[in-house]
Amino acid sequence: MSAPAAQTLKATVEQVKRRVPRLDARILMQHLLGITHAQFLADPERRLSGEEVEAFMTLVLRRERGEPVAYLVGEKDFYSRPFKVTADVLIPRPDTELIVTLALKRLKTLAWPRVLDLGTGSGAIAVSIACEHPEAAVVAVDVSPAALAVARENAERLGGKVGFIESDWFSALRSGVACEQFDLIVANPPYVAARDPHLTQDGLPFEPDLALTDGADGLSCIRRIIAEAPAHLLPGGLLLIEHGYDQGDAVRALLAAGPYEEIATWQDLSGNDRVSGACLAAAAAAKIAD
Repeated sequence: MSAPAAQTLKATVEQVKRRVPRLDARILMQHLLGITHAQFLADPERRLSGEEVEAFMTLVLRRERGEPVAYLVGEKDFYSRPFKVTADVLIPRPDTELIVTLALKRLKTLAWPRVLDLGTGSGAIAVSIACEHPEAAVVAVDVSPAALAVARENAERLGGKVGFIESDWFSALRSGVACEQFDLIVANPPYVAARDPHLTQDGLPFEPDLALTDGADGLSCIRRIIAEAPAHLLPGGLLLIEHGYDQGDAVRALLAAGPYEEIATWQDLSGNDRVSGACLAAAAAAKIAD
C-alpha cells in the first residue's frame, strides 16, 4: 500500500478536526515534526511528505482510540518542567502540583530538610521539590523498577538531585538507610476504588492500574501510609497525601485516629478536597523513639 499523497500542514490538521480535538492534533503534529507552536503558526503551508502524513494519521488513530496525548508524545509538563512519561507511569496531573506547592511552603521553614516521596512514578513530585529547593535531601521510592527508571531519567534531565529506592512504600527503609527519618513525607498513592467507573474513561485504561487503584475501596494504601509514617517522621514532621475529591473526610478521620496533630485539608483549583496532611505529635515521636 502506497503512502498518502503529500499535502500541507494546515490541510492535514484540518482533515482530522472531526476525529480528535484541534489542540490534540496540533500537539501531535508539532511532536512529529519537532517544531514549536510558533513554527507551526508561522508556516501553515509547509508541505508534508507522504510518510509524514501517514505517521501523523497513525498518531491520530491512536488518540481517537483513547490513548492519552502525553503517551503519544512521551512528555507532560508539570510544575513548569517537561517530564518524560511512558505507559509505566501515571501521567502527572495539574491537581498534583498542589502537593508540591504545600511541600515547598513547609520546606522554607526548615534548614537542610529531609524529604521522602512515596510511590514516585515519573518522579514529578520528587524532582520538582529537588529542583525548587536544592537544599533538600530528597529520597523517592516506588515498587515498580520500570517507573524508577523513568523517574531517574527525569531527575538527570531536569537537574534534580534525588535518591531512588525500589520499595513497597516504607518496606525498604530499614535502620541504617540514609534519611530513614524525614521532616516531610509526600505521597500520591493509588486512591481510585476498584469498581469506580472513572477507570474506564478519559484515557485511564492506558495508564498503569498499579498507580491508579488499590484494587479495593481506594483507601487501603492511604491507611498503610498513615499507619507506618510515624516511624519515619521526625518530631513535628509533616505528612501530605493526595486523595480523591470525595475522600477528604475519610482521610482526616484516619489521621485523627493516629499520633497526628494539626490535621488539615487543602482544595485544588476546582475547589475539591485534594490533599490532606498532619504533623507527627512530638509526644508520639518520643514514644516511638523509646
